Amino acid sequence: MQHVPHADWLAGAATAAEQQGPGNLLRIVLIAMVVGCVLTAWFLLRGYRRKDD
Repeated sequence: MQHVPHADWLAGAATAAEQQGPGNLLRIVLIAMVVGCVLTAWFLLRGYRRKDD
């Protein structure tokens, strides 16, 4: 294992962060899935409410 100075390590991390692929797209897809699941659960569970009129 070789010693890497902090400045070189930070520069390498910055360039690696720029080269990341589908990070934002994956975040949007996951958020849309969670919101869709919540809305689907709300819609389905809404029909099981008792009507005590």
